[in-house]
Amino acid sequence: MIHVVYCDNKEEELAKIIEGSKTMVVRGAAGRKIPHSRVFQDEILYFMEKGTKLITAKAVVDSVQNYVKLTDKEITEVLERNQDRLALSEKQKQRWHKKCLCLVGFKDVEQIEPLAFDHQGNMDDWLIIEKIEDVLVGTSIPYNYDKSRFGK
Repeated sequence: MIHVVYCDNKEEELAKIIEGSKTMVVRGAAGRKIPHSRVFQDEILYFMEKGTKLITAKAVVDSVQNYVKLTDKEITEVLERNQDRLALSEKQKQRWHKKCLCLVGFKDVEQIEPLAFDHQGNMDDWLIIEKIEDVLVGTSIPYNYDKSRFGK
């Protein structure tokens, strides 16, 4: 699968990814939600900065860590243990202090010719799609979460 990842523009996440100081992203919630248990090694991540409509970088997933029902102490330990790759600010550490965490490490980051993203109202900050053309202006298809749902 292909993943489209929104990067926090206020924290300049995309710039950190491109310069190489950030090689892991985190998503978290009170319960399992996208992308938890839905990202796998060797899949492709496309990055776009929040507030823009351009996908400007891509990378290859090299590691995935999924956690559920973490205690406050465990959350802090997981984030600290991965801080060298996450490069989180104090504000981001607070934001991602969640019981369910998904940490996605990546490699082979490359800037790409900007791709025009076709934003639809029902999109989250992490999309799972079959091919990048499904979310580009001119070739997009109506987005739904069928590919992202947890199996029964």
